[in-house]
Amino acid sequence: MPKKKPKSPESLELERLRRENYMLTLENAYLKNLRALVESEERSRGAKPRQRYEAILQTKGEFEEAGLSELLSVAGLPKSTYFYEAKRRDFDAKNAGLIGEIERIFASSRGRYGVRRVAAELRSLGFAVNHKKVQRLMRKAGLSAKRKTVHYNSYRGSVGKVADDLIIAEYVRKDGQVHHKSDFSCTGPNQKWTTDVSQFTLPWGKCYLSPIKDMYDGRIVAYDLSLRADMSQAKRMLDRAFSLGYDLSGLIFHSDQGWQYQQNWYVERLRGRGILQSMSRKGNCLDNCIMESFFGTMKNEMLYGHESEYRSFESFAKAVEEYIAWYNKTRIRYQKGMKKWMPPLACFEASFGGHPCGASL
Repeated sequence: MPKKKPKSPESLELERLRRENYMLTLENAYLKNLRALVESEERSRGAKPRQRYEAILQTKGEFEEAGLSELLSVAGLPKSTYFYEAKRRDFDAKNAGLIGEIERIFASSRGRYGVRRVAAELRSLGFAVNHKKVQRLMRKAGLSAKRKTVHYNSYRGSVGKVADDLIIAEYVRKDGQVHHKSDFSCTGPNQKWTTDVSQFTLPWGKCYLSPIKDMYDGRIVAYDLSLRADMSQAKRMLDRAFSLGYDLSGLIFHSDQGWQYQQNWYVERLRGRGILQSMSRKGNCLDNCIMESFFGTMKNEMLYGHESEYRSFESFAKAVEEYIAWYNKTRIRYQKGMKKWMPPLACFEASFGGHPCGASL
């Protein structure tokens, strides 16, 4: 039998490079699968053996020719640990019923509820469950309510009277320096309101939402949706709020320095009701974070990913009406004073029964 011709140094080097490239490709695919399981690259460094095992299985499906020893090498997982995890039953098999309930709650909220609210709903149904467990099960089921937000800016400089910031409170630190912080606390409804305007971009154009939110229970007191962010929109919003018949004497009505809130007619209408007008300082968005938080929540829960469903302004206006009704009557939020999760209107009604609720975002 003739002897094999020894490979040249060039051939050996080419073989080594091909092998090295293959292992790097395999490692990259493994890390990609692992990061999908543990959500981020930083956390993947401390990935659990079960997660590494599942990532190996996913990578094996993509690279059928890959050997076990190669996969264990890129994963840094001992062979004994791999076979131990292979023999283990699915860790969450016992949670099948809980996962089903989580999926039902998530679906009933139309994909709007995140971890905190799903966990609160589960506890109200009698499940003794930690929010971290809910977070893990939701991630495993591919349930997520997070999306990015967009903001509209109505600031046009000083076009009228800029009111003082009545939300800011001074406090003295231990070092003797005076600092400021926003004070959203209330002891009852209709003590502090906040308002702002947000832009909604849809396939057929833009429209603007101008709501009023109560800082006490978080309910939307009144709102107006319009194709234009003009003075008539602000007038309609005030008309609807004032038509509810509340005693608003002494109420603090907070906003940013938007041009419509500086107009004389707006200032006089508030003054005529005994309302104290308050405005954020220029460049300070924190004072109006309660309203900004609502806009972000609303867009996350009913706009992003659903734009094509609203084929006209009329259909979108109907969806906004339904959403705000659901937000006030059904959507739970944590009321600090009562130390429980409940919808805004339930807290508003409970306040007349002597149950205190604190302001919360």
